[in-house]
Amino acid sequence: MSESRVTGVSQHEQGATGLPSTSRQYWTEAAHTGALREVRLPQTGPGEVLIETLHSGISRGTESVVHRGEVPDNVTSIMQAPFQLGELPFPVSHGYLNVGVVRQGSEELLGRTVFTLAGHREHVVVPEADCHVLPEDCPSERAVFAGIGEVALNALWEAPVLAGDRVAVVGGGLIGLTTALFASKLPLQRLQVVEIDAERRELIRELGLEAVAPEDAAADNDAVLHSSASSAGLATALQLAGDDAVIVEQSWYGTGEQQIPLGADFHARRLRIVATQVGEVPGPRRMRRTRGQRLATALGMLDPRFDMLISGRSPLAELPSVMRDVASGAPWTRDQILHIIDHPLTENHAFG
Repeated sequence: MSESRVTGVSQHEQGATGLPSTSRQYWTEAAHTGALREVRLPQTGPGEVLIETLHSGISRGTESVVHRGEVPDNVTSIMQAPFQLGELPFPVSHGYLNVGVVRQGSEELLGRTVFTLAGHREHVVVPEADCHVLPEDCPSERAVFAGIGEVALNALWEAPVLAGDRVAVVGGGLIGLTTALFASKLPLQRLQVVEIDAERRELIRELGLEAVAPEDAAADNDAVLHSSASSAGLATALQLAGDDAVIVEQSWYGTGEQQIPLGADFHARRLRIVATQVGEVPGPRRMRRTRGQRLATALGMLDPRFDMLISGRSPLAELPSVMRDVASGAPWTRDQILHIIDHPLTENHAFG
């Protein structure tokens, strides 16, 4: 696909509004197969806005499961992205990390840079109420993390993690590091990020967090937040939990089957494994927080440390091959945390 540009947008035919008449969207067409579709520019309805995308982000765990066609049939409706097109398993245009500029709609939002739970599409149409204007001190790239921050905040509320707690985060990937960075804002007695990879532990220390190998991790934790998406990681989480403690499971395994040692001291020590899924606000907050309020809170909690988690970037034209590599665990992607997809507007947009 061509990456030439005209006045900050793709080189498509343009109408009187200055907007292109067509727009590109990334779709998972079949298992292990993604492609860009060129479609008519989406049209707004009452109470909706048209957003021209600056950046979208790859949520490695979820989007790999979707790309490989591993979404269980009985949860396709539950696991759909808020503004996906098509239906799981495929063809589907998934994704939920999008930052762009409002080009049509509410005068209050026109020209503003916003985060939405939309995917890898040059233009998206969403309700005005689902646009979250970026804080003045938040760069557009950092704001891509807002959707992951919502996942992290959900887990902290689910446990719940409280002042003075001893907390372990098992897994130093995108979800784990975002959760740990959010948890570090609380007055905890102890916070450790448990990670098997030595190089990743160095990055974690550069973030100002305590990083330890599994064999060096402290036990007797009040809460353990697990996101490694592996049986070994969940077994470690069980070992690190104190008596009567809670393990919050943040991983999504898709159709994969896991084996964990529940025959050891799981029952004797009265441990709890709690599922957390971002589609709902956790029970302890559900009556007092909407999903929109939760996302706005997460967006406001992003700080400059998140800039260090942007580990790669590619233009939209390369997304089909990038997604293939990410989902297959290609060598160059294994150390990736958040891979940013730059859309044509990125180069020429003047921020105001």
